[in-house]
Amino acid sequence: MRLLKILIPMLCIAAAPAAHAQAMYRDSARVPETEIQANVISNDSINSINSIDSVAILQPDTTTLMPADTTVSMRNLPCQLFGPMTFVSYEYLDSADMWHKDLSGNAAFRWFEEEAATHTRAQRIAQTFMVKHPQYVPYNIAFLPEPPRKYTMSVDPKDHTIHIDEVTPELPGHIDVYVKKRHWIRTFASSLQFSQAYVSPNWYQGGNNNLNTLINVQYDVKLNPKYHPNLLFVSTLRYKLGLNSAPDDDLRNYSISEDLLQFNSTLGIKAASRWYYSLTAQFKTQIFKSYVTNTYDLKAAFLSPADLTAGLGMTYNYTNKRKTFNLDISIAPLSYNLKVCTDATIDHTKFGINADKDTKMSIGSSSELKLAWKICSNITFTSRMFTFTDYGTFYVDWENTLGMDINRYLSTQIYVHARYDTNTPRSDDHPDWHKLQVKEILSFGLAYKFSSI
Repeated sequence: MRLLKILIPMLCIAAAPAAHAQAMYRDSARVPETEIQANVISNDSINSINSIDSVAILQPDTTTLMPADTTVSMRNLPCQLFGPMTFVSYEYLDSADMWHKDLSGNAAFRWFEEEAATHTRAQRIAQTFMVKHPQYVPYNIAFLPEPPRKYTMSVDPKDHTIHIDEVTPELPGHIDVYVKKRHWIRTFASSLQFSQAYVSPNWYQGGNNNLNTLINVQYDVKLNPKYHPNLLFVSTLRYKLGLNSAPDDDLRNYSISEDLLQFNSTLGIKAASRWYYSLTAQFKTQIFKSYVTNTYDLKAAFLSPADLTAGLGMTYNYTNKRKTFNLDISIAPLSYNLKVCTDATIDHTKFGINADKDTKMSIGSSSELKLAWKICSNITFTSRMFTFTDYGTFYVDWENTLGMDINRYLSTQIYVHARYDTNTPRSDDHPDWHKLQVKEILSFGLAYKFSSI
């Protein structure tokens, strides 16, 4: 009996805090299923309440009821939200439902979307709490006290006085920062892409093994329009080389499907908004020799053929604010064209040159359209169309490239090149193809790019 008289008071004392805590949160308990009690507790019934308790009443914790998915950010709220509230300003927040789709599903933007969703949710919770429960907001940024000042004392032995001086914080002095102006914007892009096929000797449909390689190098130089708004200067130097295995050629193990060295340049002076008086130039040829299959007959070589075009006219240049779309249109009513074939063993007439001549000069008109469109973060589309006519003959070059970056060093692309030339003779081997020529390449491989800006 004496032992019971001692234990009963001790148990009552130990249970008192738990009973007090249960009474303190009795109105904020979760109701099963979807119903939630959100009765606000007044100061008269409870002596003390924390900010986090009020947030729990306003926005109950539901993370244990909703599984993590890829549409709603599940990041924890920042710890600053659970400290003493400080009223800064009132903002008109987005009225979208708090469980709207936070994530678009694009892996490249996931980190940014999660940060934005967490910030928006924390801002909405804090503002709603401060508006509905201002009595629990102890601070207002407009009435915060000034930071305490520091003083130092010094004794003057001459007049036996003590001087008290305020210590001011040392501020960093003026720092001169020199920012080097970049008058030239340089861009370099290179890729090594390939396709490969293996066919066993006993394959029921037959076939040949083949390996195709495409090398593409491009270097661009552009005058910075920020420092030179009234001038336009763009130059591009590129080289493309395509190599194919040649199982049908008994003399060579490979053949050249593409060999192009090309230089383009545009120089302009601003005439009106986005319009420039311009001088355009283009030169192209190939580097290596290419032969007809199973023969030593040359099809093309360096400067055989070569093509030079220069023109005077107007250029229209447009770039959107996000710099994801660029359009250049050059029109040259007065143009000069020079065609060259220096190798005497090649049939000059295939390139529109007289058989007894190495060159052909023409005066006419030309135009060029260049388009660059960044569809999304890893997909780009570029197109270039060039036309020339001497009012007797006409030809069009149209190149289209759709590039898809897998990561920083891997990419795949679809390249389509169409050419229409009224000087092209009909092929003896393929009589259905006459003036229209088409080339298409689907490739995968390595890629590397860099830019000065």
